[in-house]
Amino acid sequence: MLRTMIGTGLTLIILLSYAVYSNTVDSEYYSYTTTNEHNLMEISQESEGMAQWYYTTFSAITWVNFSVENAAPGSILTVEAEGTNWSHSPSLGLQEQSYICNEPDSDYSKYLETCEYSRSHSIVLENGSGTLRGRVSLDLPIKGKGYLESNSIINAQNEAENLVQSSKKTVTWKIKIEDEGEIASSEGILVESEYASHELLELEKFRLNPVQETVYSFSALIGCFFLVLVIPLMIFFSARYRENKDEVLRASVEEE
Repeated sequence: MLRTMIGTGLTLIILLSYAVYSNTVDSEYYSYTTTNEHNLMEISQESEGMAQWYYTTFSAITWVNFSVENAAPGSILTVEAEGTNWSHSPSLGLQEQSYICNEPDSDYSKYLETCEYSRSHSIVLENGSGTLRGRVSLDLPIKGKGYLESNSIINAQNEAENLVQSSKKTVTWKIKIEDEGEIASSEGILVESEYASHELLELEKFRLNPVQETVYSFSALIGCFFLVLVIPLMIFFSARYRENKDEVLRASVEEE
């Protein structure tokens, strides 16, 4: 058992030491940070008195939200993006909902809710209000922190810049509300549209915190020792205790 403990401990120390080394000194992964600004669309009305609006963006966008209030119950909100396709799912933005958006060409609909990838998306405003949420770029990090693999920091910088630049598109968002097949009146309707835009801020080599990883390593080592040593010893002493108890019981029976 002692040989097993020593062998297991040395193996874990070597593996964990190499893992920390490879991700601190010789890492090929880089982390990049972008802005994550939430901007309101100052939408313009296409025709006076009609529930049709538009707005043009030029940024690298991850999220768009279109919220409507005070429309006619059962009316339909439609948002079309001239310049790009985008993804939408009724579960976007909702907690404890499972869906997938990063594989628009695959069909997982039998097992998991998938996003629809199209230029135009619609929702029914059941009570005259609702929010249509969508994803534009699936490559940019939603929270502004992403990671990539590269063989040098120069190439990583170029890849991060290309990622953001390639996501910048000129898109005109056209919003309309229809009631019974016709464009509704805009009187009393409140529409709020927002989007999250991203610009590259910085890039650095990914490194683990040696102190933190050392604590994790020792915790794992202690846990393995517990499994290898403590549990078998508990079983051994339990068996010995039961054996001694049986021997005492047999001795008392023989004395009688």
